[in-house]
Amino acid sequence: MAAKESSTHATFPQVVRGADLDRRAVLYSRVSTTNGQDPEMQSREIREYCLRRGWPLVGEYVDIGISGAKERRPQLDRLIADAHKRKFEVVVVWKFDRFARSVSHLLRALETFRALGVEFVSLSEQVDTSTPTGKMIFTVLGAVAELERSLIAERVRAGLRNARAKGRRLGRPTKQVNAAQIAALRAQGLPWRRIGASLGVSAATAYAASKGRL
Repeated sequence: MAAKESSTHATFPQVVRGADLDRRAVLYSRVSTTNGQDPEMQSREIREYCLRRGWPLVGEYVDIGISGAKERRPQLDRLIADAHKRKFEVVVVWKFDRFARSVSHLLRALETFRALGVEFVSLSEQVDTSTPTGKMIFTVLGAVAELERSLIAERVRAGLRNARAKGRRLGRPTKQVNAAQIAALRAQGLPWRRIGASLGVSAATAYAASKGRL
């Protein structure tokens, strides 16, 4: 039986009365399966929040039966396209993981929104990038992601240094080319490009192999 999603009724981000009442908002909701899951609960709470903020809701983007791990989601793709067309100023979601498949994906989307002048609100995490606190959280997430990238890069470099110290040859393995076969093809008058293509190597590699340079 599918697990029911818990309500976020009591954890809406703080409402700023009288502020930015002319901003057009859109909602994004997603459920992974059609078996007992209903995105309407997410959408309803987002509608209530937008009403409280005084934001006119001008669009609803809902992906049903779409895994969060998927690169492409039809409605999310449409939302991003409409953001570039300046059709709204605020995107409201129920929870981060309904919107983004990873922290890096979330940051890329938020960077795109920031460049387009679009704010982002997540009800469950109480994040609103139009507020000072929301901007700070975005900055912290960016710093964490940058640290993670740096740590991964350093681990890769350390691994390469260790491999070199042990005398391992790095890079792609050299493709074995039969010099006798090259000579036979060359004797038939075939150009180097065709010889290389027939052996699955470049023309330069085929020529080097014929001269004993590999």
